[in-house]
Amino acid sequence: MSETEHIGVLDSGQQITPEDIRELTGAVTPHFAQQVRVRVGRLIADLDPTDPTRLYGEREMARLEDLAHHSGQPGSAH
Repeated sequence: MSETEHIGVLDSGQQITPEDIRELTGAVTPHFAQQVRVRVGRLIADLDPTDPTRLYGEREMARLEDLAHHSGQPGSAH
């Protein structure tokens, strides 16, 4: 999915939900983890720091950062 296809939710006035974040991050490979991490950051940027969706998004961004550094080789260190 292209960035413009999903980021349209930013302009829709629609409330961002954890489900939006899950939809975006669910099946990410290490190769695309950084790109998706940026998209999640854009989705949650304007949310209150205590908003549950923002907190979930921040956890997912940390997970994606870790995933981006994973080589995908069995038994290899991060």
